[in-house]
Amino acid sequence: MKNKQRRELAVCGFAAVRALAEHHPERVQRLFFTQERARFFGPLCKRLAADRKIYRLVEDPQELEKLSQSVHHQGVVAMIAEPEIPRVSPETVEDWARRKERVLALDRVGNANNLGAIVRSAGFFGVTQIVISEEDDQAELSTSAWRVAEGGMEFVQVWRVSSAPFLAKAAAGRMTRIGADHRARNRLSDFRNLCSDGDGIVVFMGNEESGLSPELKASCDHLVRIPGTGDVESLNVAQAATLFLYELANL
Repeated sequence: MKNKQRRELAVCGFAAVRALAEHHPERVQRLFFTQERARFFGPLCKRLAADRKIYRLVEDPQELEKLSQSVHHQGVVAMIAEPEIPRVSPETVEDWARRKERVLALDRVGNANNLGAIVRSAGFFGVTQIVISEEDDQAELSTSAWRVAEGGMEFVQVWRVSSAPFLAKAAAGRMTRIGADHRARNRLSDFRNLCSDGDGIVVFMGNEESGLSPELKASCDHLVRIPGTGDVESLNVAQAATLFLYELANL
């Protein structure tokens, strides 16, 4: 949930807030927690006190529900400044190509829980660059996404771009562009052979219902599918992204 007047975002969920407290305590502006969670946030409370910021034990968990607009707060809510997501520029792509970065780009992934699950997997595998589009049907960095990421947000850099096809065109000739498509001829087992030695790589994951846009498919160097029995057409996008992230991490 975003507090538009204060330009804040509520981060809730024990794992998410604890990772935030351990790795980026400076981002916390206000902290609220139940007695059960108090013992885990002593160092953060000391820092907040030194910085004259608010922290408070709450007796009624419904107060946390109101702050986060979620029943899944798990006894703690941290308020942070609304995240500013940097925009991908041509210079960004050049830098990724030079450093042979592994990048995961989302083409209108609309469910915040899916976005959070993808970030969690990216953090787990050490793939630190994630790009989301600015289109209306793209999920944002919301309270739900932060909670489902289970701390993964602290280990990735999220970027924004006008659209995934725009990024694909910017990466042309600089990075290998691979699109996840359940109708593709190439299989996931072909992934490593499709990645040119010495190139940066960007993998595109599509919308939950429509997949990659036709324009994006046409812009990719390769399309790759995850083979199954055929009884179910495809995996959930977050599950599919986890398999691609594993491949990226092990190149």
